[in-house]
Amino acid sequence: MQLLLIASVLFTACCAAPQDLSGKMFTFPVESNVARARLLPSGNNFTSVTVCLRFKKTTRSKRRSVLKTNKGHFNVYTRGQTSQFNGLPDEPNTWYSICTTWDSNSGLAQVWINGNPSTRKIGFKGNLDGELNIVLGQEQDSVDGGFDAKQSFVGMITDVHMWDYVLSACEIRQFANDLNFTPGDVINWRALDFTIVGDVVIEDSQTNGCFH
Repeated sequence: MQLLLIASVLFTACCAAPQDLSGKMFTFPVESNVARARLLPSGNNFTSVTVCLRFKKTTRSKRRSVLKTNKGHFNVYTRGQTSQFNGLPDEPNTWYSICTTWDSNSGLAQVWINGNPSTRKIGFKGNLDGELNIVLGQEQDSVDGGFDAKQSFVGMITDVHMWDYVLSACEIRQFANDLNFTPGDVINWRALDFTIVGDVVIEDSQTNGCFH
């Protein structure tokens, strides 16, 4: 299974233990075919998935993730199948909370921007198994490789969480409004295993008050 999040110094740095990144963010300051943060999740077989994060992109970046976007056009990829979403908010230099959900039984995927849901679209039906590879800041054409600077993310990413189930509408809105929510059981920003490569800066988050 390969998930690419939208998404971090000239060498690979590995965390010795999970770090609590509450109040922190990854800043990707320049286009690059190197800079990235690789997240080290728990679990490798999924029947459902929810991924949430907050991001602010610059005017030059083209965000690539478990969903890809270009001027409000989002694609959610599951096992090579694409669910397309159009007309969603995606302005540069603006903080957004974004969640995407996918369920194996129905194959339905959905995108939530700042707690507001898109329509549901059909995608892959069946379990997602195999090694999980999650990268912030780059689009992978191969596992942790095949990067293109023109497809890299430029901006800030924070509060990345992933769950092995579909969050309810109430839980997604709690995340969107930065209220009390259950951290991800696959990826938890408050106990994050990760490595960073290239020009990625960990600094204080700038999202306070943006989602209330």
